[in-house]
Amino acid sequence: MTGKGIHTGLAVCTGCDIGRSLDAGALCTLAAGQAEGIACMHHQALCSEEGLGKLHGMIREKGLDRIAIAACSPRVKAPLFQMDGVLVERINLREQVAWVMEAGHEDTRICAEDYIRMGLAKLEQISLPAPYIPPQVHREIVVVGGGVAGLTAALEGAAAGYRVHLVEKSGRLGGYANCIRRLSPVIAGETALRDPDVQELIAGVEADPLVEVHLNSTIVSVSGEPGNFTVALEEGSGTLLRAGSLVVAIGWKPYDPSRLQALGYGISQMVKTLEEFEHFAAEQPVPDRVLFILCAGSRDRDHLPYCSAYCCSAALKQALYVREKNPGSRVYIVYRDIRTTGFQEDFYRAVQADDAIFMTMGMVQSVTSHNDALQVTVGDSSLDERIMLETDMVVLATGMVPSTTTDLHLQYRAGEGLPDLKYAFPDSHFICFPYESRRTGIYAAGTVRAPMEIQASREDGAGAMLKAIQCIECVARGESVHPRAGDRTFPELYMERCTDCKRCTEECPFGSYDENEKGTPLPNPARCRRCGICVGSCPERVIGFSDFSINSVSAMIRSVPMPDAFEEKPRILVFVCENDAYPALDVAGMNRLRLTPYARIIPVRCLGSVNVVWIKDALSGGYDGVLMIGCMPGDNYQCHFMQGSELTEQRGENLADALATMMLEPERIRTRFVEITGHHEICRMINEYEKELVSVGPNPYKGM
Repeated sequence: MTGKGIHTGLAVCTGCDIGRSLDAGALCTLAAGQAEGIACMHHQALCSEEGLGKLHGMIREKGLDRIAIAACSPRVKAPLFQMDGVLVERINLREQVAWVMEAGHEDTRICAEDYIRMGLAKLEQISLPAPYIPPQVHREIVVVGGGVAGLTAALEGAAAGYRVHLVEKSGRLGGYANCIRRLSPVIAGETALRDPDVQELIAGVEADPLVEVHLNSTIVSVSGEPGNFTVALEEGSGTLLRAGSLVVAIGWKPYDPSRLQALGYGISQMVKTLEEFEHFAAEQPVPDRVLFILCAGSRDRDHLPYCSAYCCSAALKQALYVREKNPGSRVYIVYRDIRTTGFQEDFYRAVQADDAIFMTMGMVQSVTSHNDALQVTVGDSSLDERIMLETDMVVLATGMVPSTTTDLHLQYRAGEGLPDLKYAFPDSHFICFPYESRRTGIYAAGTVRAPMEIQASREDGAGAMLKAIQCIECVARGESVHPRAGDRTFPELYMERCTDCKRCTEECPFGSYDENEKGTPLPNPARCRRCGICVGSCPERVIGFSDFSINSVSAMIRSVPMPDAFEEKPRILVFVCENDAYPALDVAGMNRLRLTPYARIIPVRCLGSVNVVWIKDALSGGYDGVLMIGCMPGDNYQCHFMQGSELTEQRGENLADALATMMLEPERIRTRFVEITGHHEICRMINEYEKELVSVGPNPYKGM
């Protein structure tokens, strides 16, 4: 027993080389000396049927309500060690001690003992979560946008048994797909153009009793939280929809061609965009010579810096339109690169094989009107010379611009639309969670999310709907979604200490907090992703989770005894993000990479959840340095909680102030970033930091 009404146990596994490296009996003796009445056991394989039986037997016999399991990483065999009504803290003695440190060495033993102390100290400060479930969970889903992605999402939701409201601002379903005569092939080996199937999708939606279609409808507001959204429509006298989640499939618009005068747009009616040519080819005879300019305003820092994914295949398709309608025609295609996505390589080669279709790599320098024709000057061509082509018509393969999401009119303190990337596509963790937006329960699908062609839009609509369904079911159980799926905690605020500083409302990446006129935070718990960034942001220590709080982490930090300065054994506190850094450490352990025994590792939900109080606690308590390791920030990689790593960098001024106040060297704090595959890098970061601290010297607070 470690406190009034608290019954704690410790179970140590000796399998997987832990017993060869450490004395399990001595660790149990250490735990028993920590506080009166701690129940202890050790077993050669806690995860075995026999080991689990003895573990559960000890819990029953001793009436334990919390237990520390010192064994493998908490990322391993998690379901085996989940116990109803019992708090479980996993202590990683395998990947972070036995597999990475010298067996039987004194420093290895001390490191393991410290981890036991830290785990038991944390258990004293945490409690079982009482999950938050909204007052009413609506199992209906609103799909915004009646194009291919939206239609597919609606059908998939209905097929799963959910009532779906499909909201379309125009008077007709189908979106841009209604304008397309033929589709490019999407099956490997196929080269023939396909007939559109959007009318089949529309008929399926209109016939489904679980789908209610709202045409000529725009959204006035979206308020509430996952499980309990209210969507107000401007539809006649106005309609209120209740929903558990939303799928946003509002589509795209072509890049503004008026900005492409250098490519001839506006100088002649015979210079058209892909979209304009789609109509033209359906209604008019095509001329004898047609030239397509690919990447017209795309992959260009002065226009759209990205590839729009659909343009190349659309241009190849339209080249076949020309050849089919006018067999005597010639087609020119000037490209920077040709990118036919998916299984369209055979289609590309079939178009390339047509002797009347001439392709050249090059950069179009100018398009001018000459007599009754157009002259196109191409430089840096695959012919390695400047060439002049004469044509009757130019078609510009312009790029794809996402529709604005501010039309959702979200009633969030953080804004009316979905936060977006610099290219205006809704921001999500594009590597791990492609459909997610920064607004929990609201999922982007189709071309509003990323550039793509029609088949990919259909797949996207289905994927986003599955996430919308998952969200509703998680909320109904009081659980969070990605990336802490299944987490039943939520932020608890002690408002009597709140100073209305607005740090939590401003820094939450997901808009979980609104605020009143004074700036007092108004939490919406079901919007929360449980990242803990608000814990790190709060200077007054107002915010905490039942199993992750200022007190719980501070107790872990203070539980580690500091060696004397003359022992020349530094102590390094390492905060590692559980999303990338901690898995990288586990892989380092699996590869038996050496790790200094002087580091004490504490996993955190996100690097942005680290509060400056913990760093002050550590330094004032004698730790020689604090190292924080999180997900890689930036455009090519992302923090799993969007901006936690970036916030850590922005909070550097607060950390510098803390060091200045304590009159400590700046080297006492370091922030580093690592990819999930960076197991070699993370070991090097920690080991090199130990060497740096040795050169700096011991913390002057040591022993105070």
